[in-house]
Amino acid sequence: MNKDTAKQRIDNLVDQIQEHNYNYYTKSAPTITDYEFDMLLKELESLEADFPEFARPDSPTVRVGGAPTKEFTTIVHKYPMLSLANSYSEDEIREFDNRIKKLTNDPIEYVCELKFDGLSIGLTYKNGILTQAVTRGDGIQGDDVTNNVKTIKSIPLRLHGTFPDEFEIRGEVYMTLDGFRNLNSQRTELGFAPFANPRNAASGSLKMQDPKEVALRPLECFLYYVPGGQLMSDTHYGNLQQAKQMGLKISEHSEICANIEDVMSYINKWDKKRHYLNFEIDGIVIKVNNLQQQKQMGFTAKNPRWAIAYKFKAERVSTVLKSIDFQVGRTGAVTPVANLEPVHLAGTVVKRASLHNADIISNLDVRIGDHVYVEKGGEIIPKIVGIDMEQRLADSTPVKFIQNCPECGTPLIKNEGEAAHYCTNEDHCPPQIKGKLEHFISRKAMNIDSLGEGKIEMLFDNNLVNNIADFYELKYNDLIGLEKTTPAKDSGKEKKISFREKTVENILKGIENSKQIPFNKVLYALGIRYVGETVAKKLTSHYKNINNIRNAKFNELTDVDEIGVKIADSVLTWFNKPEHILLIKRLENAGLKLSLDENTENSTSILEDKTFVISGVFEKYSRNELKELIERNGGKNTGSISKNTDYIIAGDNMGPSKREKAVKLGIPLISETDFEQLIIS
Repeated sequence: MNKDTAKQRIDNLVDQIQEHNYNYYTKSAPTITDYEFDMLLKELESLEADFPEFARPDSPTVRVGGAPTKEFTTIVHKYPMLSLANSYSEDEIREFDNRIKKLTNDPIEYVCELKFDGLSIGLTYKNGILTQAVTRGDGIQGDDVTNNVKTIKSIPLRLHGTFPDEFEIRGEVYMTLDGFRNLNSQRTELGFAPFANPRNAASGSLKMQDPKEVALRPLECFLYYVPGGQLMSDTHYGNLQQAKQMGLKISEHSEICANIEDVMSYINKWDKKRHYLNFEIDGIVIKVNNLQQQKQMGFTAKNPRWAIAYKFKAERVSTVLKSIDFQVGRTGAVTPVANLEPVHLAGTVVKRASLHNADIISNLDVRIGDHVYVEKGGEIIPKIVGIDMEQRLADSTPVKFIQNCPECGTPLIKNEGEAAHYCTNEDHCPPQIKGKLEHFISRKAMNIDSLGEGKIEMLFDNNLVNNIADFYELKYNDLIGLEKTTPAKDSGKEKKISFREKTVENILKGIENSKQIPFNKVLYALGIRYVGETVAKKLTSHYKNINNIRNAKFNELTDVDEIGVKIADSVLTWFNKPEHILLIKRLENAGLKLSLDENTENSTSILEDKTFVISGVFEKYSRNELKELIERNGGKNTGSISKNTDYIIAGDNMGPSKREKAVKLGIPLISETDFEQLIIS
């Protein structure tokens, strides 16, 4: 194929695929099969590989994700992204209506919209091409997440029809409930903690550094606001209809309401219907429709005067508490979980609810056989919030929190100032062992992604892995042929896990590759209580190797920046156990990194006692690289400016509020070049 033919075919394919994406994601009316669509996309990918000079910036192939982002650039919004005032009752909505009517003599028309529970985003198109996507941030500035947003298939990369040369529209990135459940099922299978709710999942996904990973997340986007009078319509609703003609995804559930009674009818309707949607909403947004009236009403310092959000109350149901189970987590914390008479709540059947800890049980005075009030409130496991005392059984007795671990029988302890009870048998209590194994292989620790919860359980059940050092003694013949059949969580069907040749090879390769994980992550992976990622970095940076940490005294540990009494006690306790010393020896023999690399050890104390804030975008370094240089030379990073800040390393697009505060406090603003001179001198 010659170049002219290739360019013509690439352009044709891009246009075809964009049209099919529009039909599928915006109009919900696909005109070809998934297979036919995939064939068109594969052909385009092949042609772009052979003729990269003809790849277009709006090509659908960018949706698979580009290069990872080291640090998100901070972008100042052209139009501030203000939040909405919240209301929780019909009276407050009517008060809003009365306030609005005092601001104009003309009749008021409202638009009511669903309040999507996700992450706010602003999209900018230039000459019809998506060029920038920015999160809300603090309303004045947000993070540039353009590469990640381009992976969301419901967001068009090129607009249709007629549009301004430069156009901004705002909306909400969210995750469907089906997508959320599938994602959590996959995470659980891989041994990762499930997300708490779809909003957290959407927010976390959009801020991931690798767009290829974002492309695997089931993200969607509704668009609902055009700022700044960019379109020809004189109404908010008219703007949205014009945006829809451009191929942008606008919710079909928005309605014009002639008066406040219509608004209340809309609220009441969706308070009932929201449980049948495939995405979460937490309320209704009410906006004045006429744009001239909006302009006349203006804004307060925080909110537009012409709009308000009505927040739904968490739904509450009553059911019977049948029994209480006690579950043991990775850290030994024992959590009580209530088993309930099944009841419908927020569109699902609820059988269990969290009771959190002994104090909650005592404060509620909850008893077996009680009629309890349950709320969901965005949580995966609903919670008990009260008791119907009028229906309490005459012979009921208070619940006594268990005294011994339900898994291994070890007496439980409750530390002063803490709510949870703990099993101290951390190395021999089965759920704690499995939890520590799962933590060890997790992405932020040793990142052995070829193992997951199901596989960990198989290794443990077959007595192949009883502690983290056992991973490094696994052999091919230990694993090949292992099988386990378990009932699937969401259906009655059985699921089989088999260790075939490729599976075993991937597991062993993942274990071998983990030997290159740096020291700070190895320390974090050990699962020492209170030693999270940040504390692990502090300890490894200060002590350089595992033996120095092991031999440190209490006062020496607490002298390390951000290491308090609780952390020091935990570290000393962990290293005082002979079996942990043996564990470290085995990890050392296996070849894990238990000291800092030589290039990391090339550090100084030249910035000792100096505190830095990093703000803006830089040419030579990413923010993380600057943070590492500060820590390597004895300095301290903080995220906020105070009188204790010594320097602010200021790059392009530094936030105006931070600059103003720095000037007010007299804190020096230095460039990255100035910073280099600090650590060289």
